[in-house]
Amino acid sequence: MEWFVKAFLKASITWLALGVTLGVAMAVHPQLIVYRPAHVHMNLLGFVTMMIYGVAYHVIPRFTGHPLHNRNVAAVQWWLANAGLALMVIGFCLAPNAVPAAPFVLGTGGVLAAVAAYCFVYNMWRTIDGARRRPGATPA
Repeated sequence: MEWFVKAFLKASITWLALGVTLGVAMAVHPQLIVYRPAHVHMNLLGFVTMMIYGVAYHVIPRFTGHPLHNRNVAAVQWWLANAGLALMVIGFCLAPNAVPAAPFVLGTGGVLAAVAAYCFVYNMWRTIDGARRRPGATPA
């Protein structure tokens, strides 16, 4: 299994643990409900989306019979996705406390997470299409 597949899967379960922990904290101390957006994003972008990325990077090349288009894009995507989500969570936690930098931190994280998603779309699309044939090559 590729290292970035394992990294996405481990990030996924780490974000799940963090999201559940924040959810329990909100249940025990209802005043923490102001952090609900952070909780939701930890679980949705963290657990669900990272799990989808990891599983897709493992199975799509096998299902299509084509090698992954670009392993470096997958590696960069892992860093962008996790850094983006971490910044988003920080921004969501700063916002209720009226920290002036909160919108910038949140926006920066959102842009990084979006770029990571676009990297995934590009890499999967090109993987599904497979390698391009050279001009003049006969089809297999």
